[in-house]
Amino acid sequence: MRLLISALCLTVLCSYAAAYDPLDPDGNITIKWDVVSWTPDGYVAVVTMSNFQMYRHIMNPGWTLGWSWAKKEVIWSMVGSQTTEQGDCSKFKGNVPHCCKKTPTVVDLLPGVPYNLQFSNCCKGGVVAAWGQDPSSAVSSFQISVGQGGTSNKTVKLPKNFTLSAPGPGYTCGPAKVVPSTTFLTSDKRRKTQALMTWNVTCTYSQFLARKNPSCCVSLSSFYNETITPCPSCACGCQNKKNCVKGHSKFLDMVGLHTPKRDNEPLLQCTHHMCPIRVHWHVKVNYKDYWRVKIAVTNFNYRLNYSLWTLAVQHPNLNNVTQVFSFDYKPLLPYQSINDTGMFYGMKFFNDLLMEAGPSGNVQSEVLLQKNKETFTFNQGWAFPRRVYFNGEECMMPPPDTYPYLPNSSPINTLNFQALFTSFLLLLALC
Repeated sequence: MRLLISALCLTVLCSYAAAYDPLDPDGNITIKWDVVSWTPDGYVAVVTMSNFQMYRHIMNPGWTLGWSWAKKEVIWSMVGSQTTEQGDCSKFKGNVPHCCKKTPTVVDLLPGVPYNLQFSNCCKGGVVAAWGQDPSSAVSSFQISVGQGGTSNKTVKLPKNFTLSAPGPGYTCGPAKVVPSTTFLTSDKRRKTQALMTWNVTCTYSQFLARKNPSCCVSLSSFYNETITPCPSCACGCQNKKNCVKGHSKFLDMVGLHTPKRDNEPLLQCTHHMCPIRVHWHVKVNYKDYWRVKIAVTNFNYRLNYSLWTLAVQHPNLNNVTQVFSFDYKPLLPYQSINDTGMFYGMKFFNDLLMEAGPSGNVQSEVLLQKNKETFTFNQGWAFPRRVYFNGEECMMPPPDTYPYLPNSSPINTLNFQALFTSFLLLLALC
């Protein structure tokens, strides 16, 4: 019966949100190959990865790009990136290729590499910002010299079976397609040049492919009710319950505890929700014409700092944001007539790094919103967000019937459930 009540409440609270989905899809990642010159046995190309996702960035330890060659191609050299393995190059005498594998795996170079190995928009350890957060940092590129392949537009064969890990699974890449050649402006902007050949690969993200459970949860509270609605129990799955660390454990002083792993395996603080990230939404103050919300993001993972973090929120009153304190804010406008979705992110060099679990493992801000007289209310959980995303991952919300309610109201009486259910069926029949 409680589940049916929750379903009815969810219908009332989220009917607006279900009308459209402004947070999905969230753009994609485009990988573009521009052939800039032909060589005696192949070509030289510039590969550019553009992250057009508005609020999902590629975090540390960065992207990994792979593909399969169509012929017997080898990589003679690379600038701005490298392959993880060289492969068997024993048949080559004299000049030895950079990589002879049929299926090479490419990673970005780390910051601080020698200048002769650098290329434009490279060497960031594979970290790429979201387009909505910082378009200038949403690009990663490198140069590649390919041999033993085609030497013209008619003979070159496009690579296939592209894969992208950024840094974990979740991305699905389509086939490479030849597109009109990219044009370039010279430094003095007086002459245009163009690539000899260009092809694109598009990779899209799915949270269902990335992981079985959510990676964050939401808790709620308000000034008008002493009740704090916590994250649901085991919101992110309890598979790490046996390996979690209690906040006062001496294990926290061990050397190497905070060292991140390549597979991003978390080491979580023991909580009832077992999530790496918790987002808390607190309705703080009610003014005559405005209301104030406090947002806090807490990291419970001892092995990971979240750089370039983003928080996307859907709420109907975000079209009247007046001021945001200690966070940067940008509205997301999937439709010109609707402005109910916004993105919060840290201020550069101030709180754009969410530290690992511990005393400094949280960031917080307050948001001042102007009331919309026609729709504003504190009734029925209206003041709480409809959906919340952290780093592009949807966070689990509490059940709607557990939201803090106004003192002069009361939770739904289960004794009146039959009448409520009958009214709901009648409403459906009239629709």
